[in-house]
Amino acid sequence: MAKTRFIKYNNARVSYKMEGKGKSLVLLHGFLENSNIWNRFSAQLSQKYHVISIDLAGHGQSEMQAEVHTMELFAESVKAVLDHLQITKTVMIGHSMGGYVSLAFADMYPQMLTGLGIFHSHALADTPEAKINRGRAIQVVRDNHKSFISMFIPDLFTKENQIKLEAEIKELQTAAREIPQESVIASLEGMRHRTDKLTLLQSIEIPIAFIIGKQDPRTPLDKLLPQIALPKHAEVLLLQDVAHMGYLENYETTVSFVDGFVGRCD
Repeated sequence: MAKTRFIKYNNARVSYKMEGKGKSLVLLHGFLENSNIWNRFSAQLSQKYHVISIDLAGHGQSEMQAEVHTMELFAESVKAVLDHLQITKTVMIGHSMGGYVSLAFADMYPQMLTGLGIFHSHALADTPEAKINRGRAIQVVRDNHKSFISMFIPDLFTKENQIKLEAEIKELQTAAREIPQESVIASLEGMRHRTDKLTLLQSIEIPIAFIIGKQDPRTPLDKLLPQIALPKHAEVLLLQDVAHMGYLENYETTVSFVDGFVGRCD
């Protein structure tokens, strides 16, 4: 397993892991996750690529950086890790909130990316209704953040996979409970205030990969279909019997797709 390393950025610790040699691939986790979700991906993909997985601010072993963790703030700390490693070109793949961070990174540092993967994520800003729901979630977290985590994570899986992957779900819940209440709120606030990136999808020159679960309640297929048509070069993996957690719900198919996509990005 890759060794955990640290840098300081914004007077806060940023944690990351890396293994393998060759073309660089950055993997970004989602909300209430940490870089450990990529351990299996990294072990396999590092046989061909230089794989870097990063704990976003306030998650895993990375410290909080602000009261609101904007997608741009997350992207800046990812850039700090890459600068530290002297990486100037990479493919970046982000799961869920990590997809929002990847899009922010692509907007801020387009010259650094050779490919971008949106893994159960999308380029829209929160709708007014979604912003209200984020506010409700923040209140629930303030009242009882461990209860929020217990309810939130199983709903990211199909009903069948909630049974089949019960042990993995418990592991995710245990890790998520380690995230401080303030960090959970900082991320929810950051997602509530994120900006639309549809223009970026239209103008971007690099290949874009979309990984979509047909049963995903968080990122429905009908929301994503118009976005798939925007980039000049888009590749799509549509997963049957998968909700929001394809890296667990269908590991073999998703890791194989990512492997091929990274190989095609120059």
